[in-house]
Amino acid sequence: MAYPLEVDYAYDRVPADLFGRPAAHGLERWAPLLPPLAAPGLGEGNTPLVQLADGVHVKDESRNPTWSHKDRLNRVAVSAAKASGARGVVVASSGNHGAAAAAYAARAGLPCAVFASPDAPPAVASFVRAYGAAVLTVPRESVPALARRVIEEFGYHPVSSFTETAHTGHPFGPEGYKTVAYEIFLDLGEVPEAVYVPTGYGELLFGVWKGFHELTLLGLADRTPRLYACEPAAGGPLATALRTGRPATRVPVGPTEAYGISCAVGGYRGVVAVRESGGAALTVTDEQMAAARAELVGQGMWVELSSAAGLAGLRAHRDASGRPGEASGPVVCVATSSGFKDSATGTRSYPPMAADWDTVAAALRDLPG
Repeated sequence: MAYPLEVDYAYDRVPADLFGRPAAHGLERWAPLLPPLAAPGLGEGNTPLVQLADGVHVKDESRNPTWSHKDRLNRVAVSAAKASGARGVVVASSGNHGAAAAAYAARAGLPCAVFASPDAPPAVASFVRAYGAAVLTVPRESVPALARRVIEEFGYHPVSSFTETAHTGHPFGPEGYKTVAYEIFLDLGEVPEAVYVPTGYGELLFGVWKGFHELTLLGLADRTPRLYACEPAAGGPLATALRTGRPATRVPVGPTEAYGISCAVGGYRGVVAVRESGGAALTVTDEQMAAARAELVGQGMWVELSSAAGLAGLRAHRDASGRPGEASGPVVCVATSSGFKDSATGTRSYPPMAADWDTVAAALRDLPG
């Protein structure tokens, strides 16, 4: 079992007015509760909390600079690379993590190597290419050994996990993610009753839990919300770990379009977040995620399929429990990334149509509402 490094702080030295300062983009605002921000930022964070018709709130992380929550992680992880004098950064990702790492490395003046799949989504591939990262499309099973050689021989800093027995991730990753909890707390003016989080390896899940836990350590809150991990039903390593009483598990993964959170192996931090918050791990099907994504589109938010897992988990949880909602407080679903990041997005163009009024009018009559 591989356990990740945990970061602690002198909470008694945190400025008393930190949570009373004006809202601003950029993680600099939270510097007293973060590792050193040695690399410049891109205005990450301070994303909107959007209320749906039934009172559920959506924390829309697609509004970050590279359209996903991974910008928070990479601001602190690339800072670690910069502060340690690394000659570059290396990441294994065919999605949001690779796009964000390439952006923040470019901003810091560092080269970036991305181990990616040849079938990465078009928008992600465009990000990585635009930032000049080296794209390495080797078979997945070869990545850990090759990445270690990149680290050892080129002096690059790893900003993603290359452990094999369990996922550990970069130790600073959840430190960036915990700012999601700070912002939710400030926007609501209270701790929500529950937070539903799209979950792959569990780093975002742990970060959100840690952020709320720190609010209790600072005396700003008297509890943490229940955290619900929302995994694809095609896998579910965290749900399996909790069900079997293990710190982490490896499971077979079936076909799913939710590539961003389709993981065979879990991590210890996800188990901690669920157990300490009194929450649970939920599994959702592609159909449930598609329905949740359609619901968000109807509210003006277009997210990738993986990103809709939080809302899908909430809807499935309520259906299973028979409850209309959480009775004692607001509920938040985290939406992690833009619909541009889906694997199918960008692969087809608008079909041509006849330039006559009947065709145009027929298209308008087909619109809902």
